[in-house]
Amino acid sequence: MPQDNITIRNATTEDAARLLAIYTPYVEHTAITYDIRVPSLEEFRRKITDVSREYPFLVAEVNGRITGYCYAHRFIQREASSHCAEMSIYVEQDNRKTGVGRRLYAEMEDRLRKQGIHNLYAQVTWTDEENEYLTNASTAFHMRMGYVKAGHYHECGRKFNRTFDTIVLEKII
Repeated sequence: MPQDNITIRNATTEDAARLLAIYTPYVEHTAITYDIRVPSLEEFRRKITDVSREYPFLVAEVNGRITGYCYAHRFIQREASSHCAEMSIYVEQDNRKTGVGRRLYAEMEDRLRKQGIHNLYAQVTWTDEENEYLTNASTAFHMRMGYVKAGHYHECGRKFNRTFDTIVLEKII
């Protein structure tokens, strides 16, 4: 059910424990992220600080409770690609399909556009056959947000004794 009372704000290091609680099930039970180990709280705090130096790191709150987050980061480490950014998003399992992700991405795109970013990329785990570790919901979300497929890496992730593909999606803003 869509949420009308979503607030988007900048993440702070004080949010790290809550964001880590959202991220942990993705690490432990899905192939959505290729992280095998849940980062420590300190590592997650450092990530918020490091990302926020150059790009937005946003959280979504519903009734004052953080239910999702997204951040942008450098896509390619070359100066000629400084107008490009890669997107990452995680929404609490029970709050998917409520508008949280859509609102996070809309705000992120607006901020990145003002920052001079032109190309957005998302590297999304893909499977030809959905299973207990992966559906293609993330791909569907990005395509609803206007992303198109730009590339496909085969069997590049290994988790849960399986290999997974990664597709690259892009959007020009």
